[in-house]
Amino acid sequence: MTFSTEFELLLRARYPLIYIPTTEEERVESAIAKVAQQQGNRPIYIWDFVDGYQGNPNDKGYGKRNPLQALEFIDNLSADVSGIFILRDYHRFLEDISVARKLRNLSRKLKSEPKNIVFLSPQITIPSDLSEAVVILEFPLPTASEIKVEIERLTNATGNHLSSQQLDDLIRACQGLSVDRIRRVLARAIATHGQIRPDDVELVLAEKRQTIRQTQILDFYPAKEQITDIGGLDNLKDWLLRRGGSFSDRARQYGLPYPRGLLLVGIQGTGKSLTAKAISHHWYLPLLRLDVGRLFGGLVGESESRTRQMIQLAEALSPCVLWIDEIDKAFAGVDGKGDAGTSSRVFGTFITWLTEKTSPVFVVATANNIDSLPAEMLRKGRFDEIFFVGLPTRAERRAIFNVHLTKLRPHNLAQYDIDRLAYETPDFSGAEIEQTLIEAMHIGFSQNRDFTTDDILESASQMIPLAVTAQAQIQFLQDWANSGKARLASRQGSLGKVVEGRD
Repeated sequence: MTFSTEFELLLRARYPLIYIPTTEEERVESAIAKVAQQQGNRPIYIWDFVDGYQGNPNDKGYGKRNPLQALEFIDNLSADVSGIFILRDYHRFLEDISVARKLRNLSRKLKSEPKNIVFLSPQITIPSDLSEAVVILEFPLPTASEIKVEIERLTNATGNHLSSQQLDDLIRACQGLSVDRIRRVLARAIATHGQIRPDDVELVLAEKRQTIRQTQILDFYPAKEQITDIGGLDNLKDWLLRRGGSFSDRARQYGLPYPRGLLLVGIQGTGKSLTAKAISHHWYLPLLRLDVGRLFGGLVGESESRTRQMIQLAEALSPCVLWIDEIDKAFAGVDGKGDAGTSSRVFGTFITWLTEKTSPVFVVATANNIDSLPAEMLRKGRFDEIFFVGLPTRAERRAIFNVHLTKLRPHNLAQYDIDRLAYETPDFSGAEIEQTLIEAMHIGFSQNRDFTTDDILESASQMIPLAVTAQAQIQFLQDWANSGKARLASRQGSLGKVVEGRD
């Protein structure tokens, strides 16, 4: 449902208080004006703290610097007078007891009158005593067609021409930005060299990274890791390589749907996060990292709004990879106890989107403790596949050592006995193998020489792997995977016992 359709429904249903969180005042007011015109040219009144009411000469300036008077203006109008009353930045006054009381009184009164109050605010701040009276309506970022109109307006004004492919590339780069930001970054390009050029895509991407950082919900994560940086996990890598072209137009013509995502479950330090980064790099898609903890806010409706904002932004930036690290910790408390059901509502919004999304957002979620994940998360249809990433086999440990040593000592790789290293490190995870190499380098550096195989073995002998310190938890994970509830990421070997390894 579009914003205009939903807003019109709220007007016709006589929702008295509508809260629209957006930074795009000009664009949302234009959209409201179009809906008002469709409803028989309903009058629109706009108020802000500095100038009061604007537009109508008889009322101009009324309520200036007086938010309570702005509400009294609405209250004093005749019951048969219709209107949409846009109050800018009014969230700053909702904590005032007189304003809150007046709004609650108006909420009851306006249910029987053709009047609606619209709050425009860059953030959601709704006190608990107004939560039942206010409905939140999200205003989406500009669509590809809206972005195209804006770019063509600017290119026509400068007299330059972009090819169809160049225009499509620029539109795709601009997705996820507000119209104001698009105008600003393109104006910067015009100021730099007098026109919009194809290489201005880089300027747009820089602006996009800045925008994502300012949301404080998603991070634009630079991914340099490659599939070849993953040691072992052959089943998982084969699965990913087969889907490398699934976001192309050729795949759509073939009838393939967009891949939905992966849930990677397993022991800490076995390469789950590395896989998420490698997917982004190999598929040439931007990587967005979601810290689920940032979704939760202290104000009524704030957490749900942040969740919807995250979804809106991810879809606007699609095709992309959305990486959710340690999702088990984020949704461990979805029973709603102690947080008025906020966790349950956020989880419900997120899980519904996972199931119903049609946009090319490939979700990669990682989890260490499967027991903490709600059962709904594991249901078929949420993800394309659930992979179990266990402790590496000897062959995989050899591959992991080879990957790291090739990066560290490519010129004298042959001096290291990689077979022996793999044999002597049973039950070591990939992260623990990397740490043994770092420790061995410290040994060699402190003695003013290069590190050797013996240094690596010495550092390994002093390390107690997670397979020993968290044996019960790891055994539970391996038993769960053995029961057929997940696909094994590794091709070779069986899961075996924890302390003895999988060789």
